[in-house]
Amino acid sequence: MAANGLKKMHLAQFLVHGPTYHSLAMWRHPKTIAAGYDWRRPELYQHIAKVCERGLYDMVFFADLNYISDTYLGTLEPSLTYAVQAPEHDPIPLLSWMAAVTERIGVSATFSASNQHPFYAARLWATIDHLTNGRAGWNVVTSINHNQSANYGVERAPTEERYDRAHEYIEVCRKLWASWDGDAIVADPEAPMFANPDKVRRIEHEGRYFRSRGPLNVTPSPQDGPVILQAGTSAKGRAFAARYADGIFAIQPNRKAAKAYYDDIKAGVVAAGRDPDHCRILYGMQPIIGRTEAEARDKQDEHNALVPLEGGLAILSAHCDYDLSKIPLDAILVDREEPELQRLATRFRHNDGTPMTLREAAQRHGQSVSLPQFVGTPETITDQMEAYFDEVGGDGFMLSAIYTPGAIEEFVELVVPELQRRGRYRTEYKGRTQREILRQDD
Repeated sequence: MAANGLKKMHLAQFLVHGPTYHSLAMWRHPKTIAAGYDWRRPELYQHIAKVCERGLYDMVFFADLNYISDTYLGTLEPSLTYAVQAPEHDPIPLLSWMAAVTERIGVSATFSASNQHPFYAARLWATIDHLTNGRAGWNVVTSINHNQSANYGVERAPTEERYDRAHEYIEVCRKLWASWDGDAIVADPEAPMFANPDKVRRIEHEGRYFRSRGPLNVTPSPQDGPVILQAGTSAKGRAFAARYADGIFAIQPNRKAAKAYYDDIKAGVVAAGRDPDHCRILYGMQPIIGRTEAEARDKQDEHNALVPLEGGLAILSAHCDYDLSKIPLDAILVDREEPELQRLATRFRHNDGTPMTLREAAQRHGQSVSLPQFVGTPETITDQMEAYFDEVGGDGFMLSAIYTPGAIEEFVELVVPELQRRGRYRTEYKGRTQREILRQDD
């Protein structure tokens, strides 16, 4: 809480190891082209990490998918034509690369619990936590599209079962992370004894979905395992987040729905016996900054016009895992009864709550994956952030760029100082690990 009694915001930067983030316009935006953008160049991500650390962000956060979607029209063509989250390189190797040139900012990535044994995940994330000096964050997902299951040669389980499995997955990981006591390493060359065998134990897990003997062959990491992040919207997803998550990335364009989501999650965290401040909710936003209001609106118009409708239909189809070519473009989506559409129902309304047609929803999804666009000068964007933050009750924002390099730098250089001037944002890091920084209140 700030000295003036106002709650301070947390900020994180959304990234993808690919040509587009949330915006399908990113790869072809004139500013991206002029900057010589090469998303495959690892130095780019080191630069972004340093910029975000200068802005005192909690973390950089990579989304990740293990497929190229053919959901729309039953073909890969739209995804490949419009860079609909394709291609995507694995972001996890970038985490230690980015941590090597920074000191405090967290480095987080998505990793699915659907296609690897939990022993592998526990070992991987404990190692990354070591390599980043306690700044690792794992966004736990199950899977959102049949293509991912097909790539691994398995049938995609129903949502209920995927989350039941994910609960046990985290349980096994936690047991493995705890299989070494903190003082197990003796490293006494005279004894000789490197590790005290009495302080390392097997876990002997025998569950519904997994078996693991243990122990883990990685020593306790600085955070005893990474920060756990989540982005679930279903009832099962929310329950999972309330029980385990240190942070949640939420897409809620409508403030009323965002407030209901926030209250539901925080109540679930309390019901799980946890401190509600130990689960931060960061709402997605897409800032578009201008020197004047008119310039900002022109930038918004230019960006949004670069998004092809077919690309929007392809990415929305992928996220629903339903071929939207089956629905007329003028159909009102909130009136549809297809079960695949219900998970994203809160994204099928305008910011004022009025319902969208498929055409409108697809266009917005291609522009920002339904993140609200905050458009204006640094001062008026700060006004919008404060209004959303105070009305909804969230803990902060996950920022998504419309072009890169450039947009991330603009926010850090122009909006962050205004947030600080108003006492709504930290002026220094307190704490060393990602979990400590997520919990920082001042």
